[in-house]
Amino acid sequence: MAILSFKGIGITAMAGAVPKQVINNYEYTEFFPADQVKEVVDKVGVFERRFADSETCSSDLCFAAAQKLFADNDIDREEIDLLVFISQTQDYRMPATSITLQHRLGLKNSCIAFDVNLGCSAFLYGMSVVFSMMQTGNIRKALILDGETRSKVYGPRDRRSAFIFGDGGVAALVERDSRFGTTTLSMNSDGSRADLIMIKAGGYRHMSTPETLKEKVVDEYGNMRSDEQGYMKGGDVFNFVIREIPRDIKKTLESADTKTEDLDYIVFHQANNFINSYIAKKMKLDTSKIPHTIEKFGNTSSVSVPLTIVSELKDKLDGQKILLLSAFGVGMTWATGIVPFVDTKISDIVEVEKGQPVDEFLRRDYTPIEKESEESETKPQKD
Repeated sequence: MAILSFKGIGITAMAGAVPKQVINNYEYTEFFPADQVKEVVDKVGVFERRFADSETCSSDLCFAAAQKLFADNDIDREEIDLLVFISQTQDYRMPATSITLQHRLGLKNSCIAFDVNLGCSAFLYGMSVVFSMMQTGNIRKALILDGETRSKVYGPRDRRSAFIFGDGGVAALVERDSRFGTTTLSMNSDGSRADLIMIKAGGYRHMSTPETLKEKVVDEYGNMRSDEQGYMKGGDVFNFVIREIPRDIKKTLESADTKTEDLDYIVFHQANNFINSYIAKKMKLDTSKIPHTIEKFGNTSSVSVPLTIVSELKDKLDGQKILLLSAFGVGMTWATGIVPFVDTKISDIVEVEKGQPVDEFLRRDYTPIEKESEESETKPQKD
């Protein structure tokens, strides 16, 4: 278990964005009978989700959230020295989506920008990277952009995943200030369980072919998906979570010298209601301190922890509040954080109807670099 500790760094403002399109899970019956749909929906506790349209990517949701963040907090874009984009549904194989967002948001060219490709625990991993860089470098303000369009990843004909995942994006402003005190983060990984949640094809190990794009029956229950759509081994994931997550939470609390009664809020990754309820009961946690959004947004992967904060803790983070953040998923990876929030400003969630195609945006205001003439390259320079 890797434990990191940071002093005087924290999240000062947050904003979120979700697609305007609302999916009523009880009416998501195109491929399954209504009685089966009701059984699944009641079990996982996801009643509504947000789906991005074909032209909207996770970067568009993050762009909308960042614009809201800037507007509501009168942020000088010249002071943003670092942008980290977190997603596994990036715009392109190359370039990194963070680079296009740096341009779209009008940030300076000296702004550091890079992507973090990780699953459901990635917001905490992103915090660890940003906090580390701010603690050791001369960075004034940093921007964490976390976005996912998981509706484009999982197949609608696979009952085990078709009713769970949704889309969203969050922007978080990180600054240095002594009022934040100490943040404690625990990060863990176990690659021996990499096949528990996976998209097998479409990368460079198993490249795309006409065959990998075909949907096919994958089990005795008639579920269908292609090799380029995600799958989960739900039972194995559950067994992993109930063993590792309570253990990690206890160790992180001990490292931070914090007790559960000291916590103001406990924000879990929104995987499903049953898992979170099981952990809360096993650890005897105060459920009144545990906000949840899975019923209206579904599982938004790495976005679920920050989106729950933005959705449920707006106007509740005045003064100093101690939050426990816990997330787990693809990898498998898992992370726990004891994080002070001090007067953190939360904006209203933005609903995005349709994203501007980024390709069109990137073609605007493009000035090619003029190549020096051969004459200027070879002509002797006068003293």
